[in-house]
Amino acid sequence: MVNSSPQVLCVGEALVDRLGPLGGDPATASPGDCDDRLGGAPANVACALARLGTPVAFIGRLGRDAIGDSFLELLNDRGVDLRGLQHDDQRPSRVVLVRRDASGERVFQGFAGDRGAGFADQALDQAALDPHWPALAERARWLQIGTIPLASAPSAAALRSLVAQAERDGVRVALDVNWRPTFWDPGADPAAGPDAQALALMQPLVQQADLLKLAREEAEWLFHTSTPDQISAALPRRPDVVVTDGGDPVRWCIAGHCGAMPVLAPPQVVDTTGAGDAFTAGLLHQLVSLAPLEGQPQTLDAAGVQAVVRYAAACGALVCAGAGGIDPQPLPSRVLGFLEQV
Repeated sequence: MVNSSPQVLCVGEALVDRLGPLGGDPATASPGDCDDRLGGAPANVACALARLGTPVAFIGRLGRDAIGDSFLELLNDRGVDLRGLQHDDQRPSRVVLVRRDASGERVFQGFAGDRGAGFADQALDQAALDPHWPALAERARWLQIGTIPLASAPSAAALRSLVAQAERDGVRVALDVNWRPTFWDPGADPAAGPDAQALALMQPLVQQADLLKLAREEAEWLFHTSTPDQISAALPRRPDVVVTDGGDPVRWCIAGHCGAMPVLAPPQVVDTTGAGDAFTAGLLHQLVSLAPLEGQPQTLDAAGVQAVVRYAAACGALVCAGAGGIDPQPLPSRVLGFLEQV
């Protein structure tokens, strides 16, 4: 059953992560040795929010294919609002090849399925979204975005339009930078940072963000520092900032309170795909749940902020215990039970 009046709108790619065998290559492995999992950061966040109980909408574009059908079933089962979902008759849904090392850490190394016209997520249509925006934004508190749509002109235009409409209508913008060089250049080194053109395209979104989530290396590329309060002070909106660093402590500056905490150890590590997206979902879920009424002052104190981040970290840790970014996403009872044990 679809939740009405979404409070978070997740924009961007929905795709398949083709997980290669541990230590193997998904491009050359036999189909039986690979594990196809529905994913894509915005779709992951939308599914995780729905499972946590936050009303959420997904805005994106899928091919009319088996992957698109699978997403429709999944998103409907989770209760995600799909008024902003588009279908593409020419372009297929994207398949991302994911190489995993023996410990489950992953690297995105290319795509499969392109028939020559690109992928459906690259063609998000701004004009088709405009009629749906007023109803979607009616009670929305957050527009959750990433930078991957900027890699294609049509989806970049749609994303910029949505951010402008969010600003006009008082919907706050949460940006997870989620830098993935393969989406900008399929032949790029998966460890490469953004070039000058990509950085220039990202800057307007960074300037308009009210919540900014970055990996440490993304923070260094964009700001030449990974210190959250310095990053916040350098931006016009003085956004809340969270910086993650793999297995090292997560640091934040939220509601004027800065701090750090060790990451929470997963019960086991099967696959780290989607852990950061689950973290983002946990963070937004808590901020929506604890948000004051419109016009009232922020009430989170330092302990409350730490509890918000700890909840988000638990969501991320629990996703590592299963394959793919969506199937292992926890229910609230699982998150609370885990937090009682750590």
